[in-house]
Order: sequence, then structure tokens, then C-alpha cells
Amino acid sequence: MNRSLVLMSLCALFYCTSCSHKEEEKEEEIKYSVTSPLKKDTTITNQYVCQIRSIQHIELRALEKGYLQKIFVDEGQHVKKGQLMFQILPIQYQAELQKAEAEANFVGVEYKNTKALADSNIVSKNELALAKAKLDKANAEVSLAKVHLGFTEVRAPFDGIMDHFQVRLGSLVNEGDLLTTLSDNSKMWVYFNVPEAEYLNYKTHAQQENLNNVNLLMANNQVFTHPGVVQTIEADFNNETGNIAFRATFPNPNGLLRHGETGNIQMTLPLKNAMIIPQKATFEVLEKKYVYVVDKDNKIRSREIDIAAELPHIFVVKGGLNPSDKILLEGLRQVKENEKIAYTFVQPASVISHLDLYAE
Repeated sequence: MNRSLVLMSLCALFYCTSCSHKEEEKEEEIKYSVTSPLKKDTTITNQYVCQIRSIQHIELRALEKGYLQKIFVDEGQHVKKGQLMFQILPIQYQAELQKAEAEANFVGVEYKNTKALADSNIVSKNELALAKAKLDKANAEVSLAKVHLGFTEVRAPFDGIMDHFQVRLGSLVNEGDLLTTLSDNSKMWVYFNVPEAEYLNYKTHAQQENLNNVNLLMANNQVFTHPGVVQTIEADFNNETGNIAFRATFPNPNGLLRHGETGNIQMTLPLKNAMIIPQKATFEVLEKKYVYVVDKDNKIRSREIDIAAELPHIFVVKGGLNPSDKILLEGLRQVKENEKIAYTFVQPASVISHLDLYAE
């Protein structure tokens, strides 16, 4: 009976040992995918928050005091250059014009009589000159009265679209009171700020690569149909932010863009011989990016990397890696620091080709 128990125990021990060896062999058979950074020419698209402004955006103000007698347009309406928009009660200014014209007529008669007498040498030339001066002054008063009367009519200085009214019909307006604003939206100026380093990259490549064209990502995450052109860069950097202001001009034939909108400018720059790795080969600790590097003994060690740019599914690395380094591609959560692994090396070009990457 005792011999049977011993035999059964030996069999069980042999079986467990055999299973343990099989599990160890199974673990050793796990192979991880490893690759290296890829040096490749590609492009990077930087985004900048922008402010959209009309090419012309002005305030229309009353030039004379009076009651707002008529409004000939409506809020949001497209108006043409010279179109009558507001009429301020003109009675007072019409009366002033009539008075000035009557005075000018009276002085004109005096001047004609004085000239006739002067031609007959009855009055001196000085009296004639004085009469002429009075006539010129009277005519100037007529012109001034016409100007004041004209100021009671507020006309559109250019083609544009109106904003909401700041006054209502019958309101008493004073000289300088705001009536409305007018925007010319045929073209739009889009302002955005660029950091110093990216400004230098842009200026380095702008002439060689014709990088003046930019795109506008609107607030609904749709790209505006028409590309814009960077036409102006301000003279000075903002010392507080380290940025410099750019201005791009966008055509707006359908009037989709309006003054005051916001969005994001997309500026594409080339990256020559950039070092790129898949995003899935990285992990994050306290907002810092790391990769697992496989050393010569097939042990993995974490290493912090410096990211220059982020593209769909890839990172552009500017520090922390060499092109010859081998990095763990998959299974990052299944391994531990300094663990020895078996791996299969995957060519970097093959890895990148299976990602959604635009590269040249």
C-alpha cells in the first residue's frame, strides 16, 4: 500500500514538473515585434487659433444732430456703394441753406452794382474788392449749408453687409452717435500668431517651397473651400508671448465667412530627413513620452524622448533616439523594465507603410 502511494506521488511530481517546463518553454516562445525609427521626408501641419475679420469693417455714425426720420435698409442687408441708408430730419438744415442762398443772392446784386460803378470810375477798386469778398463769403456759406444738409443723409461708402441697428426710427441722435456697422466680406483677413521657432522654419522654407498658401479650419471642423494666402507678417515679436502675428487673405465669394468668426489656420511645412516612430510604440508618464529600447542583451529599458511634432499615428522625434535604436513596437503593457525578451524585427518602412501617413 505504501509503495503504491509513493509511486503515485512520483508520477504526480513528474507530471507537475513536466507542465512547469512546458509553461516556461511557452513563455520563452513569446516574441515581440521590434522596429527602429525611420528617417523620411514628410510634412507637418501646424494649427493656429485665428480671428477672422472683414477686409473693411467700419462704424457708421451720425454727422449731424437731429431726429432719425427714415431708415431705408434692414439689418443684415447687402447694400451698394452710395445707397441711402439713414435720413436725419433735414428741415433745420434746409432752412439754413435757403437763408445762405438768399444772403448770397443779395450780396451778388450788391456786387454787380458796385462793379458797374467801379467800371464808371464812380467807386474805388477797393470797394469793388470788398464787395467781391462779401460775395465769396456768401457763396462759401451756401456751400457749407449744402454740406450740412448732405450730412443728414447717411449713404454706404462701399458695398457691404449691415450689422444690427444701434438706434431706432424717431430716435434723437447727436453728432457722432453710432448708427450701425458695415462690413465688406468679399475678402477676409485672418489673423493668427506663430511662435518664434515655427516662424523661422516658415521663413526658411517659404520661398523655396511656396508655402504662402494656408487653409482655414472653421468652427464646425470643416475646411473652408478656398485656400488663403499669407500676405503680411508684423514687424515685431510680442515679448510676452514670443509670438509674431501673421495675416492671411481668403476669398469669400459666397459670403460664408463673417466678421468676428474664429477658427484654426492650417499651415503645412516640409520636414526633411525627419525621424519618425509610430505613436503606438510610446507610453506616457507624467506628461512625458517614453519608449522601450532593446539593448544588446535583448533587455528592454525605458527612455524618454523629445517630440518635435505629432502627425496622424506617428510622432516626429527630435531627441532621445538614434536611427539605429531598436524600440518595442507592441506589447508595451506586457513587459517590465530590464526584462529580457525574444523579438522579431520589423523593418521601419514596413511599419510606417501600414499607418495612415502622408509622406513624400
